[in-house]
Amino acid sequence: MSAELFIKKPVQSVGHAALGLERHYSVGEIAERWGLSEKTIRRMFENEEGVLQWGSPETRRKRGYITLRIPESVMLRVHRQRTQRAS
Repeated sequence: MSAELFIKKPVQSVGHAALGLERHYSVGEIAERWGLSEKTIRRMFENEEGVLQWGSPETRRKRGYITLRIPESVMLRVHRQRTQRAS
């Protein structure tokens, strides 16, 4: 066997693999849990690293719609950041 088979993956890529396996929440689920509007949750998470986004951008003739799926670790990180700011 070659030594290349035993090379460890960088820690960062392992983290991304684990991110894909954890529970992902919709905007509506988090809005209901936190007692906020879906619009507020969408604004809070749209630029967060690790959030899955897909859909179509807005054009002159058709409104855009982006679907977000938020991993649990990202949700907890944002919650922790927001509660630290408030105190």
